[in-house]
Amino acid sequence: MLRAIADVLRQIGGAIATVVTLPFRALARLFGGASSAGRGRRA
Repeated sequence: MLRAIADVLRQIGGAIATVVTLPFRALARLFGGASSAGRGRRA
């Protein structure tokens, strides 16, 4: 029983972590891609 509860809490924590980190990853990809593309075009 405790193991099942721990598994559920772990899954919820993982889902929350992915939801929280996804926007930051998207922003990093946008800024990183824009900066790298800008550098490539200017050079």
